[in-house]
Formats: sequence, C-alpha cells, structure tokens
Amino acid sequence: MTSFPFQIVGFDLDGTLLDTGDDLAAAVNHTLSLAGRAPLSRAVILSHVGGGVQQLLHRVLDLTGGTSPALEADLLPRHGAWYRAHLTDHTAPYPGAVAALEGLAARGATLAVVTNKREAISRELLDRLGLADRFACIIGGDTMPRNKPAPDPIREMLRRCGGTANGRRAAFVGDSRYDVEAAHSAGLPVVGCHFGFGHDTPGADATIDRFDRLIPVLEAL
Repeated sequence: MTSFPFQIVGFDLDGTLLDTGDDLAAAVNHTLSLAGRAPLSRAVILSHVGGGVQQLLHRVLDLTGGTSPALEADLLPRHGAWYRAHLTDHTAPYPGAVAALEGLAARGATLAVVTNKREAISRELLDRLGLADRFACIIGGDTMPRNKPAPDPIREMLRRCGGTANGRRAAFVGDSRYDVEAAHSAGLPVVGCHFGFGHDTPGADATIDRFDRLIPVLEAL
C-alpha cells in the first residue's frame, strides 16, 4: 500500500467545507433592508462571495443603487452583528465533509482552513459546529495583510503546519478562482469543489462534485 501523497491539506470555508449560503444570503438581505434596498436572490448574492465581507457588501450595494465609503462604514458592523447572531441558523458541513476530514486525518494529514472570512467569526463558526479542533490552524481574511488571491495566507498555513521541508507535500481545496490563484502562487495543487456556490475554478488541477471523491482525487494527483 502506497502512502498518502499529501501531509498538509488546506480548505476554504464558505462553499467548500460549509454550506453557509442561506445564512450569508439572509444577512446580506437584512443589511440591504437597512439601506432601503430591495433584496437580491440567493444565487446573485453567492456569486459575489469569496473575496471577504467588505468586497461582498460593496458589490451588493453597488448592484442595488450605488454605494459610498460612508455607507459601507455604517453598514459593515451592523451586518457583522446580525450575521453573528444568526451564524448557524442554517449552516452545516456539506454532505461527506466530516467523513473526508476524518479520512484525511487517519492518513496522517495535517488539516487547515484558509478563508477570506474574518478569522474570529470563522473560528466561532467552526467551534459552534464542533469542527474547530480538527484543524491545526484557521487563517482568516484579516489574519494577514493580504488575503486570497494573494499567496500570503497559504504560505502562512504551510509555516504553521510545519512547512514543506523533508518531503512534506501540501494541497488546497476550494470553490473559487481566489483559491486557485492563491494556492498556485504558493506552489500548491488545487482541487476545485463544484458542489458549493457554483464558482468557477479555472486552472484547478482536479475537480470534485461530492466529498467522497476528494481522497481518491488527491491520491491521483
């Protein structure tokens, strides 16, 4: 039996490990209502997820009547407070995600999360779902000076997880071009998830449409 080829496996959060879509959409539409704006569909909102909350609010406000730095500064903390109060109303791991994490851990892989969601709320979310202790590190969109698609958070993941010295290999799993660009810039292969928010993952080294395919796909890379 050959050994598992990756000793470090990193994951994006929203649309990859967790289906946060309903709670994200509800929070955005609540915030739009505070600004007197019409709601957007879940699909439209999720098409703008991936670059962090500030980018998300900027885009949805721009779509619904325009925005300004002052408006965003007013709404951002109110959005965050409402979302935190409803963080796990409907959020859950994707089917097979926990089993995949268990399978990777059983093969000796060190697991990590690298997300553009803010670190504190990412930790709180994973803790509420009983998943935080599975990860050697949780890196958020505000952990480093630059977030994905810059490679900095991926490189920090490697540093915290023991690096890639002595033959340690790492891979990343995500659902957006931010994930592909960041991981490739850091020298990691990427598995694109096509079961989540429907983002494109151009250039991904492989893709999966369900979590029970993850370990076989990683073994084939």
